[in-house]
Amino acid sequence: MADPQTTRNPFTDAESQAVGVEIHDLSKRFGQVEVLKQISFSVAPGEIFVLMGPSGSGKSVLLKHIVALEKPTSGRVLVDGREAASEEIRETVRMALVFQAGALFNSMSVYDNLALYPREHRVTNEQGIREKVMRALQILSLENAHQKYPSELSGGMKKRVAIARALVMEPQLMLYDEPTSELDPVMSATISEIIATLKEQYHVTSIVVSHDRELALNIADRVGILMGGRLVFLGPPAELAQPKDPRVADFLNPRIDLQNPRFKQLET
Repeated sequence: MADPQTTRNPFTDAESQAVGVEIHDLSKRFGQVEVLKQISFSVAPGEIFVLMGPSGSGKSVLLKHIVALEKPTSGRVLVDGREAASEEIRETVRMALVFQAGALFNSMSVYDNLALYPREHRVTNEQGIREKVMRALQILSLENAHQKYPSELSGGMKKRVAIARALVMEPQLMLYDEPTSELDPVMSATISEIIATLKEQYHVTSIVVSHDRELALNIADRVGILMGGRLVFLGPPAELAQPKDPRVADFLNPRIDLQNPRFKQLET
């Protein structure tokens, strides 16, 4: 894995070190169903790694292992060279998960949604919290929305607020679960630009679970594709221009076949 690199934290101006992730022979079983099957790959510090695959292929389950919301049936998940579920990682590595639906609190303003984490963890005083929150909103061009409530926001704005809330945590590792879902093509491109900009300006490591082909091809350093719980592709996005695996080719460029429709072949 590449040597860690440092950059200046956008909030404190202190050095912030990106962290890497290693997955070793990870398997996960729920009852008799094996969702992940001996998955192995690594993500270098500062890299944008996009994990793709059909619905139900195990992408979100894998993401939950990295943030220690799930425990492996077998195998290991390492963050910064240490067990992801260890107390040491929880105390020393700052990770932020951007949920698919945003997971904003509807009863709180945008400002209070962002201020919740530093208030709960007593990171600094209220003036310091305000500086962090407004800085994060400024980075995402949301400073004029700080008094609004989630119900007043468009889908794209909710996604940006969720990313801004993650930024307040000053993360070394950002994880995104379907960040462009339910967005129009222009806003999807905007979210992709935000993820890429955070890498370039703040050198945060990013792992993105997504169905978005354009996101993967345009901003990923590397792409992994899961199918049936197995990693069937791992490499730079340029290699997806002409994938060798017909399953990958059909996933990325599906044809509509009215003579042999897919829905007639789906399992019940």
